[in-house]
Amino acid sequence: MTDNRSKGSFHETIAIEYLKNKGYRIIARNELNRFGEIDIISISPDGKLVFTEVKYRKSARRGYPLEAVDAVKQRKISRASAYYLNSHREYSNRQIRYDCIGIIGDEIKHIENAFNYVG
Repeated sequence: MTDNRSKGSFHETIAIEYLKNKGYRIIARNELNRFGEIDIISISPDGKLVFTEVKYRKSARRGYPLEAVDAVKQRKISRASAYYLNSHREYSNRQIRYDCIGIIGDEIKHIENAFNYVG
């Protein structure tokens, strides 16, 4: 894999398989709207609608992957999720959560409730 898009897609697939193995039901992947992109949208085992950001690093040499989910990124994800919820009313009665999955080498770190809505 040479380009970043291919690498991102590959590691998002790994994250999806990880989530499925934990009992999540995947609803959407790479959901794009005018406010940004959400890597994975799923229903958690306890019924919450989960918006997940996936970050990958080959090694920690350039920092840990989850460090890249800064306040600006959180705001983009929050706004994109609000737009998604507005156009997918079937999920309006569910609690929502924002998770992050960091992949460094072969190690996966899943942080549930990584941040709250940032408006």
